[in-house]
Amino acid sequence: MAAAVGGAPLVEARQLATHFTVRRGLPFARRTAVIRAVDGIDLEIARGETLGLVGESGCGKSTLGRSLLRLSQPTSGQVLFDGTDVTAASRDGLRRLRRRMQMVFQDPYGSLDPRMTVEQAIGEPLRIHGLASGERRRQRIRDLLGLVGLDPAVAKRYPHEFSGGQMQRIGIARALAVEPDFIVCDEPVSALDVSIQAQVLNLLVRLRDQLNLTYLFVAHDLSVVRHISHRVAVMYLGVVVEIAPRDRLYAEPLHPYTRALLSAVPVPNPTIEKQMQRMILKGDVASPVQVPAGCRFHTRCPLAVDRCRVEVPVLEEKRPGHRAACHLVDVARPV
Repeated sequence: MAAAVGGAPLVEARQLATHFTVRRGLPFARRTAVIRAVDGIDLEIARGETLGLVGESGCGKSTLGRSLLRLSQPTSGQVLFDGTDVTAASRDGLRRLRRRMQMVFQDPYGSLDPRMTVEQAIGEPLRIHGLASGERRRQRIRDLLGLVGLDPAVAKRYPHEFSGGQMQRIGIARALAVEPDFIVCDEPVSALDVSIQAQVLNLLVRLRDQLNLTYLFVAHDLSVVRHISHRVAVMYLGVVVEIAPRDRLYAEPLHPYTRALLSAVPVPNPTIEKQMQRMILKGDVASPVQVPAGCRFHTRCPLAVDRCRVEVPVLEEKRPGHRAACHLVDVARPV
């Protein structure tokens, strides 16, 4: 895997928060609760890098990805894309930014309009942004289908005529139509058969290296994230609790939650499997409506101490390039 390109980040989130208000009664005017799906996140993604984002279902991964693109409206904080403040962009400014920021959705069946042919689905962003028309548009669509490994002859067919893997390739072709720099991949292989997942992952890696794309790759499967990512961020209950280069995080996880996630990954070697120590978490993830005081993980952490219950840990560098939000991990001191 090629190394990530350094320099200034292409995408940067600063204290990004996205909350959803729960309303009841007619006409839904009474606010009853606030869901803190994303709650003050700082992260950077370098140009050409793939940042993997993992965590349990409901922790806010997809909302974070959608918030970076402003598909979900952030409540507070900033998103900077190549130096431009996405959160402050006007409607026209955001439309121009859409050319450079795209998304591949989790459900290939739900993300494609069943009434549109493949040609219409891929051609729609070209039409909206005024990039090509007539024969030029049709040729661009044929080129995109070939790029993702599909026969250009399928352009006249409808989504229901394809398998899940083929439909996801169409979704990827649609995202590539406007030649973006940054793509949020929201669990793009979780709805596919295991035999097809590797093909789509290898396609995404090839396209990234060939087109110099930048990915936020959202997943709950740690083995999938390890295959494609340069760095990995771990989310829990709306916040990032650890972020590090891929190999370092898998070899030496610092946060107890990350260690618990990794200990649950099956190992194909029975001898190694028997030697592994499982870290079993008790209870369920707390509600994003009633976030625990102190460290959000303390209600399930087997190592929690009194400090964890009252003081919020800061996501800080514990090792060079390795940040974690945990009171029990000492900050590395210079020699």
